[in-house]
Amino acid sequence: MRTTELVLVRHGETEMNRELRFQGQVDVALNAIGLEQARRLATRLAGEKADAVYASDLLRARQTAEPIAGELALRPVADSGLREQAFGRVDGMRVDDIQREHPQAWEGWLRFEEDFAMPEGESTRRFHTRVMEAVQRVVAAHPAQTVVVVTHGGVLDMVYRTARSLGLKGPRQSEIPNAGVNRIRVTGGVFEILSWADTRHLADLPPQPVYDQRKLVATEGSSSAA
Repeated sequence: MRTTELVLVRHGETEMNRELRFQGQVDVALNAIGLEQARRLATRLAGEKADAVYASDLLRARQTAEPIAGELALRPVADSGLREQAFGRVDGMRVDDIQREHPQAWEGWLRFEEDFAMPEGESTRRFHTRVMEAVQRVVAAHPAQTVVVVTHGGVLDMVYRTARSLGLKGPRQSEIPNAGVNRIRVTGGVFEILSWADTRHLADLPPQPVYDQRKLVATEGSSSAA
């Protein structure tokens, strides 16, 4: 069976990340730190023998993918299937505002159940199906090749859960830093994690805003971002 290697990258930092908002599908640009993260990613991946670059069609992912694609002499392919989870009416909101304006939705969120969705948003189950269909399309289009995929924290969480057979219920079990490099091998539909959350290229940049869903559950809500 042929093996495809995926170099999965979370987009660089945005102001909404810095403010720990539910960013979702709000189409925002990278901030100054995010642009520097993208530049360093491009330098880090310049020696890769990649065959293609894919990205979510949201601006923050495209801005992260463009310098990488430039270094690799490739044209990035935008795919809406690689977008972040849609949080509907709470997209772009701070946690304290969600707690005040949508208290029942906030209580539901803290249970991290597969079929829960924020008002007018996308459930984790539907999100997982969309993400994995998109990733499998990339794999099918590039057998025995290496592909860079620039996407979002929630998308990477879905891939991590699939590779580790964790199921969809419960908070995230992995670190997913902005502009981190994650390597996956896919053989016969089986996902294997080779390395995860590599940020050596970002070592001297300011500390990142931390999104820890496990801590969020323990404290009943202090931060969230995507």
